Amino acid sequence: MSRSIVRQSKFRHVFGQAVKADQCYDDIRVSKVTWDSSFCAVNPKFLAVIVESSGGGAFLVLPVHKTGRVDKNYPLVVGHSGPVLDIDWCPHDDNILASCSEDCTAMVWQIPDHTLTRPLSDPVVVLEGHSKRVGIVSWHPTARNILLTAGSDNLIIIWNVGTGEPLLSMDDHPDLIYSISWNRNGSLFCTTCKDRRLRVCDPRKREVVAERLAPHEGIRPMRAIFTRDGNIFTTGFTRMSQRELGLWDPTNFEEPIALLELDTSNGVLLPYYDADANMVYLCGKGDSSIRYFEVTDEPPYVHYLSTFSSKEPQRGMGFMPKRGVDVTKCEIARLFKLHDKKCEPITMTVPRKSDLFQDDLYPDTAGPEPAMEPEEWLDGRDEDPILVSMREGYIPPKSRELKVVKKNVLDSRPTTRRSMSALDTNSLPPQLLERLLEEIQNLKATVLSQEKRICDLENKLSQYTNGTD
Repeated sequence: MSRSIVRQSKFRHVFGQAVKADQCYDDIRVSKVTWDSSFCAVNPKFLAVIVESSGGGAFLVLPVHKTGRVDKNYPLVVGHSGPVLDIDWCPHDDNILASCSEDCTAMVWQIPDHTLTRPLSDPVVVLEGHSKRVGIVSWHPTARNILLTAGSDNLIIIWNVGTGEPLLSMDDHPDLIYSISWNRNGSLFCTTCKDRRLRVCDPRKREVVAERLAPHEGIRPMRAIFTRDGNIFTTGFTRMSQRELGLWDPTNFEEPIALLELDTSNGVLLPYYDADANMVYLCGKGDSSIRYFEVTDEPPYVHYLSTFSSKEPQRGMGFMPKRGVDVTKCEIARLFKLHDKKCEPITMTVPRKSDLFQDDLYPDTAGPEPAMEPEEWLDGRDEDPILVSMREGYIPPKSRELKVVKKNVLDSRPTTRRSMSALDTNSLPPQLLERLLEEIQNLKATVLSQEKRICDLENKLSQYTNGTD
């Protein structure tokens, strides 16, 4: 007697559901620029959407809880002189956001916790190094203040936004770069390019360590993302213009681990990856559906789970980090679907009867603390993300100011701060030395008390704005 065996997986019955109308964000004029980016970025505190604006580029930043109709005069983040093409929230500070534009620059912004009362036009730092429009910005997953930008000049630049200076650059791509994705510890990134090649790059060695010609045979744009175990998930088109997905081992690019044809459509499939569940959500521009798959070690390796369908086509999509989902409702992902004039959150839920915390659905996830400093990463160190527990839900930390320390190029003899041990104390009279030490201690105490006062005021302001929104 034969018996069919159903694959066991806790994610087999994940279902998508759009939120109620009053929990959407209405009257948002989503950008109409012809660029294949997601136009949306989200974190546990804020939602950012690239919008139409006259006289340059702008994007809208809203507190995540501020749903409903958006006032047409709501202040925007303005500063770019050309249309904004891509935005990305810093994984280590929920108030820091990077943007890039057709004006050949990237900018880093500090978004205040309180609601904006006037347009924000002063970035913390402007990154100038590209000769053509900048289409991609991507933060390093584990190192503080490391930002990657890629432009239509086929150049990739890696910046330290703490100093505003470029650290590394790569010019190995002969044509337009479609997408870039860091691996889990930020030691490598993969790129797709108009020359139809998939590349794996080591930025600190400034070299391409692996490449594959035409992982998808079609000439339309491809996308690629690293999975948590080091494989690469790609989307593209067949020679007959059918959409296709693939899974590849970068140490052996000869044959794909999996290759699956999907459907016939023109929209580029944007992949969003959940490293904790090892699931991929595919959102096509112009589609009205979201397909989701589970990646496993068992054949056929990429398992189709289900499709969320709706009536309205999507203009773009945002993907909430795992620390922003609602663990009390067994929500494992939340996507923010952009329509022409609104943003609609879509929750992905695992049906469970119990109201208790589900350990198997929520392993420790990447937290907001960086694992290393920029200098350590540049020196060759690699660290996985610092994990946090989801058991009590996630509480965002208070805002930390991003300080940019620029070097003075005119100062040929930089002054160095000498430690007390380096001072020649023998040359000072005992009374003067004692007085100096006492004055230093008093100044330190004053600074500490002022810092505490600033923290208390920031917390009061945050509580006040959250309570009055």
